[in-house]
Amino acid sequence: MSRTRGSGGLFRQKTSSIWWMKYYKDNKPYRETTETSDKRKAAKKLEQRLAEINTGKFVEPEVEKLLVSDLAEGFLRDYKINGKSSLPDAEARWRLHLEPFFGSLRVKQVTSFLLDSYVDMRQDAGAANATINRELAALKRMFNLGRKATPPRVLFVPSFPRLTEDNVRQGFLEDEQYEKLLASCPELWFQALVEVGSTYGWRVGELLKMKVNQVNLRSWTIRLHPGTTKNKEGREVTMTQEVHDLLTQCGAGKSPDDYVFTRPNGNRVRDFRDAWDKARTAAGVPNLLFHDLRRTAARNFRRAGAAEGVIMKIGGWKTRSVFERYAIVVQSDVQDAMEKRRIYKEREKEAQRADEAKQAASA
Repeated sequence: MSRTRGSGGLFRQKTSSIWWMKYYKDNKPYRETTETSDKRKAAKKLEQRLAEINTGKFVEPEVEKLLVSDLAEGFLRDYKINGKSSLPDAEARWRLHLEPFFGSLRVKQVTSFLLDSYVDMRQDAGAANATINRELAALKRMFNLGRKATPPRVLFVPSFPRLTEDNVRQGFLEDEQYEKLLASCPELWFQALVEVGSTYGWRVGELLKMKVNQVNLRSWTIRLHPGTTKNKEGREVTMTQEVHDLLTQCGAGKSPDDYVFTRPNGNRVRDFRDAWDKARTAAGVPNLLFHDLRRTAARNFRRAGAAEGVIMKIGGWKTRSVFERYAIVVQSDVQDAMEKRRIYKEREKEAQRADEAKQAASA
């Protein structure tokens, strides 16, 4: 026999004075402590649960007790399952910053006010707005994954703040600086890495993972296989003469599964911070990042007249934000816009003179 929706009662264990409540939802029994020995207070808690059931606001006790650390486990598991290369960064953000603040809290305790308090704490510690945004994005992802779970582990996602980022880098490499950069480190792997990076605007992680079988010297093409890039999409480009010459030397005597960029001793290049620091200092650009070569490539393609859509495909950009964020525009575009404006103004003046002449003639 099915029970009336929302029915329940109170009871106590023989060895305890604390009242427990038992109630039903959709014929499923729930037992939960009221955490009080006062029967009237216990009855009020039971009434509250029954009201939540009747109004559709009931949250299962397991979900109500869920900790943010439980959501973090699902978040990091999602990174591992999908093979995301940024897993170490996600783990570090959680372990170093998010866990000390949120880890022991229940999910229902995370409010917009608490999130603002986290922002205040991180800013006081000297963290940049961009860094805080990435941390909050990770936390929001945890909540959204919990909300999409079956059954849902999170019923409400609070409003997350979005801070203004004023640290957008504007680094570009000019031709003279580029020559000095190459001259400072004559090793083949460095020359080739910088040449390919500045030509196509590829990320350093994509370059360092390249293998010889991705370089086809006969067809003069380089291919990044699907799944090896940040956006998981494959790319294929045509080599310039400079790139072809350098990669020919890099691949000499290697097997197809060997890495393209290796040091003279044959070891794969994994980190080159020391070489990069020396090179950028010698080139007179001590703050230059390797990632600035990516922006430089986009600007150079744009200056050469390449369409934005083609540039995005070559470099692996999903949106045209690279052109907007770094104000990549060529002088010919500006001149063309100014010429169109001049022509428009001239036509307006001609139309106005024609109207005046017509009015004068009719008078």
